[in-house]
Amino acid sequence: MAIQITNYQCPACTGPLHFVGESGRLECDYCGSSFDVTEIEALYAEKEQKAAEATEAAEAAKAAKATEATENTVDASTVKDDSEWDDSGLNEDWGADREGMRAYSCPSCGAELICDETTAATSCPYCNNPTVVPGQFSGVLKPDYVLPFKLNKEDAIKALKKHYRKKILLPSTFSKANHLEEIKGMYVPFWMYDGKASGSIRFHATRVHTYRDGDYEIRETSHYDVSRSGSLCFEKIPVDASSKMPDDYMDSIEPYDYSDLKPFSTAYLPGFLADKYDVSVEESRERADLRCAGSLVSALKDTVSGYTTCNEKNRDIYLKRGKVHYALLPIWILNTKWEGKDFLFVMNGQTGKLVGNLPVSTKRVIGLFAAIAASLIAIGMTMLVLLVR
Repeated sequence: MAIQITNYQCPACTGPLHFVGESGRLECDYCGSSFDVTEIEALYAEKEQKAAEATEAAEAAKAAKATEATENTVDASTVKDDSEWDDSGLNEDWGADREGMRAYSCPSCGAELICDETTAATSCPYCNNPTVVPGQFSGVLKPDYVLPFKLNKEDAIKALKKHYRKKILLPSTFSKANHLEEIKGMYVPFWMYDGKASGSIRFHATRVHTYRDGDYEIRETSHYDVSRSGSLCFEKIPVDASSKMPDDYMDSIEPYDYSDLKPFSTAYLPGFLADKYDVSVEESRERADLRCAGSLVSALKDTVSGYTTCNEKNRDIYLKRGKVHYALLPIWILNTKWEGKDFLFVMNGQTGKLVGNLPVSTKRVIGLFAAIAASLIAIGMTMLVLLVR
């Protein structure tokens, strides 16, 4: 665990504060602002309280998400296995590279990051807190693979601006007035699972044929019992191992091109941070099982075509769990601020695919609704006139 230290930053410019004996106040080296000690202590006490509440809320959300994942996993009664995910190849032996590595811990959100000793970590990529300091480098698994960055900071900015385009409900001032607070390049930890899924699914399908017989319209429905079976082998199914990164963001920026995957080397780290995993192989098991079994189910369903309706009756899925690998995959994190609110965007550092939530203009929503309503009224009035004639 990295050592956590809180440094006081200036509330006006976030520069470092130091105590000046002559004035008895904390003064900023950059903007010249000064503050009473009790004022700053009260401010940081409030921040620490909010950080504690945020951590508690994050843990509760994590527990709830784990419960939801369990509920959404392919029905346990239909999934069989005689194996566990094999994590025997994971190890902490960094060899000579250990001496050049450092660990960083954020006192605000608790994120633990690793990087080479030359990286000057000045802020946390998750909460943008500038109080990130070096700590002990121990108990950190060495990754098996790393996928190097292909896109730089300028590419991330261009992708964000492109993301704003053609969003008709986006407030007109957002793209101009929002302030890009921070851009961080970071390697996110992923567990990669090898394995095989086999199984069968039964469907009830129908074909509906409609024809005329004199004055009558005949509707004829044929019923079918459809069965599909097969198997799929999986190699390096990715599951992000960081609780700080929203799973939906990580899923949305996939896929990565594994042809560029390299054996891990610290030579790829300078200039970037690397998140330390905080979700274990076992804790990620449900998501891995879901992705493996779900992919087989989707593949089997895609082979059923030519029917009017098709509903699944039952399924029987078998998983053969294989090797687990540890890899670091590249992302750019972009934090923007607009009208006092923070907006997070994440970009795939290899392909450029970007996701993030945008604000919605209430005025534009009302205007769009009014335009649609006016069009419907106009169409209705036209039809009414035609009927009267």
